[in-house]
Amino acid sequence: MHRCIIPLILGLALVAPANAQDSMTLTSNDIAEGERLSDTFVYDGFGCTGENLSPAFVWSDAPEGTESFAFTVFDPDAPRDGGWWHWLAFDIPADVAALDQGAGSDDGAMPPGTVQSVTDFGETGYDGSCPPRGQEHRYEFTVYALGVASLGLSAEARPADVQATIEDHALGSARITARYGR
Repeated sequence: MHRCIIPLILGLALVAPANAQDSMTLTSNDIAEGERLSDTFVYDGFGCTGENLSPAFVWSDAPEGTESFAFTVFDPDAPRDGGWWHWLAFDIPADVAALDQGAGSDDGAMPPGTVQSVTDFGETGYDGSCPPRGQEHRYEFTVYALGVASLGLSAEARPADVQATIEDHALGSARITARYGR
């Protein structure tokens, strides 16, 4: 019996580094883990009156082999199957390690080559939080290190297709989860 367990343990040890959580980090001076989003990052519409600016982010320690990055904002608490996508940006060049405040907003400046696809609001670019009245939701701001330079998707790609393609090519990720309610 021990002869079966030892190869299994050794096999898991060899596989673990490839699947282990990497040391990639994501930080922001605009939002903090578990904290409430300010109105600066809230959607302006559907009864919400925010500034609809995307927060600033810095990331580091991308895994070896990273050829590009993707950035998403997702609300897992939305009252519909599959949650709600607030931002999907991809094909961010591998030499980029930060996004300025407002970069994903209407008049923002994303890094050259970046694609921002359609959100569940039916718009491209960043769309801030806007949960139903009386509810507080979580918002997952996630950067992904990707093993390809381009996902080969357009700005018209559906959020579920973008996320599935990101996950197919992800080498690592880092996340900050903030909250907002009205």
